[in-house]
Amino acid sequence: MGNSALKAHLETAQKTGVFQFTEKGLIEFPEDLQKLASNLRTVDVSENKIETLPPLIGKFLILKSLSLNNNKLTSLPEELGKLKKLEVLHVNGNRLTRLPQAVGQLSALKTLSLSGNQLREYPAQLSNLRHLDVLDLSRNKIQTVPDEICQLQAIELNLNQNQISQISTKIAQCPRLKVLRLEENCLELSKIPVCILSESQVSLLAVEGNLFEMKSIRDLEGYDKMPAIGDGESTDASRSRND
Repeated sequence: MGNSALKAHLETAQKTGVFQFTEKGLIEFPEDLQKLASNLRTVDVSENKIETLPPLIGKFLILKSLSLNNNKLTSLPEELGKLKKLEVLHVNGNRLTRLPQAVGQLSALKTLSLSGNQLREYPAQLSNLRHLDVLDLSRNKIQTVPDEICQLQAIELNLNQNQISQISTKIAQCPRLKVLRLEENCLELSKIPVCILSESQVSLLAVEGNLFEMKSIRDLEGYDKMPAIGDGESTDASRSRND
């Protein structure tokens, strides 16, 4: 990748408001991009080798979509919280161990995807995101779903392929949660709060690949009240409350 290729993409971005520069071997976020900060709505620098997202990201005030998938990021800057118009943030396949508190300030965020990182704790600051629809925390190292989950506004929560062995009963209080994915974790049947089945808004609960046989889930209190339970694709998943 030469400077001429980057320059050409910058010129295109100036006209379109979209900067897409993927699989180019970038080792750092392009500093020249800040010259277009007042113009860019979409930035995608996925599939590179970027190790640090610089504080200058906070200058991109009209940015709506930021994709940083499959880089080498170990952290995100607090300045990210200045992006009040950001609706989509994808940081899959990096090396994040935590999120900055400022992520909770992304007031317009609708989709947050953090699959394939090194997160060990559920990021409680995400409960501040009032417009969040989809949260993907799959393929991390999260062990516990804490009480703070009750304030999560997401419609879909993906926690597949973590190390979860404990779930707070307060998850049933999530006001909009419809789809809860917990496949391939470390859950015993007794650790699935029955209130998810009988008292929550959840209509699809995916729990295959845990420490129990799927047929035993039929013994849980409230099983008959859950429209879809299992992997979301089995015959059980098509059961409705009207059956």
